[in-house]
Amino acid sequence: MSLKKESGSLELSECTRNPGYQDAEGDGSAADTINAIPGEKQDSAAVKLDPDAAEEYTQLKPYAGMPKEVLLLYSSQARYRVPREILFWLTVACTLALVAVTVTVIALSPRCLSWWQASPVYQVYPRSFRDSDGDGVGDLKGIQKQLDHFQYLNIKSVWISPFYRSPMRDFGYDVEDFRAIDPLFGTMHDFEELLAEMHNKGLKLIMDFIPNHTSDRHRWFNLSRTRDPHYKDYYVWTDCNATAPRPNNWVSVFGNSSWTYDEVRGQCYLHQFLKEQPDLNFRNPHVRKEIIDIIHFWLGKGVDGFRMDAVKHILEAAHLRDEPQVDPNKPPESVTSEWDLYHDYTTSQLGLHDLLRDWRAEMDIYSREPGRYRFMVTESYDYHEMDKTMMYYGTPLVKESDFPFNFYLMDLSQNTSGFWVQHLVHLWMANMPSGQWPNWVVGNHDKPRIASSAGQTYIRVINMLLLTLPGTPTTYYGEEIGMENINVTESQIQDPAGKYNTSASRDPQRSPMQWSDDMNAGFNNKTNITWLPVHPDYRSVNVEV
Repeated sequence: MSLKKESGSLELSECTRNPGYQDAEGDGSAADTINAIPGEKQDSAAVKLDPDAAEEYTQLKPYAGMPKEVLLLYSSQARYRVPREILFWLTVACTLALVAVTVTVIALSPRCLSWWQASPVYQVYPRSFRDSDGDGVGDLKGIQKQLDHFQYLNIKSVWISPFYRSPMRDFGYDVEDFRAIDPLFGTMHDFEELLAEMHNKGLKLIMDFIPNHTSDRHRWFNLSRTRDPHYKDYYVWTDCNATAPRPNNWVSVFGNSSWTYDEVRGQCYLHQFLKEQPDLNFRNPHVRKEIIDIIHFWLGKGVDGFRMDAVKHILEAAHLRDEPQVDPNKPPESVTSEWDLYHDYTTSQLGLHDLLRDWRAEMDIYSREPGRYRFMVTESYDYHEMDKTMMYYGTPLVKESDFPFNFYLMDLSQNTSGFWVQHLVHLWMANMPSGQWPNWVVGNHDKPRIASSAGQTYIRVINMLLLTLPGTPTTYYGEEIGMENINVTESQIQDPAGKYNTSASRDPQRSPMQWSDDMNAGFNNKTNITWLPVHPDYRSVNVEV
C-alpha cells in the first residue's frame, strides 16, 4: 500500500481509511500502522493521519460501528434531523387525535341499556294468572310454573300486582301487613322460591308498592284509632259530626265522601279510595320512616324494583278546604263523583316529590351492587295536565322515577287512524324532559283491554307499535294473545268500584289467563272453579294456539 498526496488531499492507492476509525481491541491508530518499522508487530490496522490531513478529510456516508461523536455529527445534519422531527410530531399528533376521537365517541355514545330498558315490562295480575292449588284464584306457585312463558316472549321484567296480606276489599291494594304474603297467594317461602327461580332464569321482579294507604285492619290503624301516643297521627284525622261526617266536600275515587266517622276515636279519617283504605299521614316523620323501612325490607329480599301506586294522592293540603266544583251551579250535596271537583287540595301537593326523591335515594343504595340496579316507576293519571306527569322524572340534578307510566296510548280506542297515533306519540315525546327514557302502555288491571276497546283487528299492529316505539313498552297479561274483556253480570261483580257503579267495574279485564283449550283455559286444571268467568273464546284464543 502506498500513499499519494495530491492537491492537498490524501489518497490510498489500494483503499481509503477513515482517519477517525478506532480499533475495538486496541488504542493504535492508522497512523501508527503507517509509520511503523517494517517487520515490527502492530496491534492495529488503523490509519492515523496528521492533523492537517484529518481536517481536510470528510466521510461520505455513515458507517456501522461509528463512535458516538461521529454519530452525533451526522444526526445533526438537516437531512437526518428534519425527517426525524417530522415523524416524531406526526406520531404525537396521531396519538392526540386518537385520544380525542375516543373521548368524543364515549361522550356522545348512549349508555348501555339497563335491564328495564332492554325488555318490555310484563304485568301479572296474580289472581288471574295461574292457579296451582285448585281454589280458583291464581297464586305465586302458579306464576313460577309459567316462567318459561316469559322467556319465550323474551321478557326480562315482570311486574306482579299486590300479594301482601290483605282483607281483599280491593284485591290486595288494601294492605294489612306490608311484610307478609297473603295465604291466598302462598307463603313467604313461596315468594322467595319464585324470586330465586326468576333470577336463575335472568328475570327481574318488580313489586307493586302501595304507599298512600293501608287497610283499616292494619295494626297501625287500630293503634291510631285508640290514640296510641306513637301512632295517633299515623293517619289523617279531623273533627266531624257523627251524623254528617263531611268536614269538607272531598270525594273518593270510588265515589261519595272521602271521610268516614270512626266511633272508637270519635273523629273522621280520610280515605281517597275505599273507606276500608285509610290514607296515611306523610306529614308525620314516623310514617315516612316506616315506609322507608318497608322498602328496605323488600330490597333486602332481592326485589328488583317497585311500581309506586297512586302517588299523586300521597299528600293532601293540611288546611282541608273545600275543592272547587267543576260546575259551580251544582248543589253541593249532589257532588258525589271525583269528576265533580278540581282536585287542587288532594293531589300533587307540595312535598310529594321530596318523598319520591327520598325513596329513590334509598333504592340507589342497593343499586350499587354490580348488575343489580333497582328500578322505580310511578303511577299517576294526570290526563290533560301532562306537565305534572313529567315532573316524576325528577330534575337534571335529582332523580325520581326511572319513568312515570305513559297512559296516553290508551286513548287509541277513540281513534285508530295513523294521524291520531302520531299525535299521541308526539304528545309524550315532545313533553318528555331531555335525556329521559319514554315508555308506552295500552292496558292494565284498571282499564279495558285494548283488543276490546280498539278492536281485535288492530291488536297485532298495536303490539307491533309498542315494540317498535323508542322506550320501554308495558304489556298486560293476555295482550300478547289478544285477550278481550269478559261480560260480567251484576251478580258476578267482584270489583268494589263495580258495586258502586256497574259501568265502572274492572272485572271484565281481569278474567283468567287463557293458556290452552283445556278446562278453565288451563288456568285451573284441578277443579272447575275460577274467581271470575273464563272468556268463552278461550278455545281459539290461548297461548298454545
